[in-house]
Amino acid sequence: MIPLKSTNKFTSAGLISAFAASLCCITPVIALFAGTSSIAATFSWIEPARPYLIGISVVALALAWYLKLKPQTDDDCCAVDGKPKFIQSKTFLLVITIFAAVMIAFPYYSKIFFPKTEKQIIFVEKSNIQSAEFKISGMTCEGCTEEVKHEVNKLQGILKSEASYQNANAMVQFDNSKTNIAEITMAINSTGYKVTQTKLK
Repeated sequence: MIPLKSTNKFTSAGLISAFAASLCCITPVIALFAGTSSIAATFSWIEPARPYLIGISVVALALAWYLKLKPQTDDDCCAVDGKPKFIQSKTFLLVITIFAAVMIAFPYYSKIFFPKTEKQIIFVEKSNIQSAEFKISGMTCEGCTEEVKHEVNKLQGILKSEASYQNANAMVQFDNSKTNIAEITMAINSTGYKVTQTKLK
């Protein structure tokens, strides 16, 4: 019979796995609040393991709930007399389960932490308007794309910027009298994600 104290081990494993699964997308948000874009891509290497980490988290928490809810027998070596401590309670396990679910879902709502940059209406000579596609490696979620856009939009002369982690690129329209391909590339690279190719449109 599995000891009741194993519940805490499974709970811990589920929590740590859920946090690790979204660490690659938590880091860009931390970078935003810390004011340093260079750490944004620090944990992007975890992304390929994300499905496995989510699986470990789900299985571990499911086992923790099974052990918590199964009827206890008289010979259970870890049966608890009286009221259990909070850390051993169903309420604590519920809190951990909800937190794990929030962490696992983090990549889908991480973009809400990034400010919406409203572009001022500016007059640009039509001949100065240029568009370029930047192929980027390392982006894994919406948080990554928002970090790239956030850094690009700091530059003078950016008219429009869009990024996609699915397409591994950023599309930027800019005033070439105020900025250029090299500056935009440097801004993207400053996040830790890397521009691998540039195409003028």
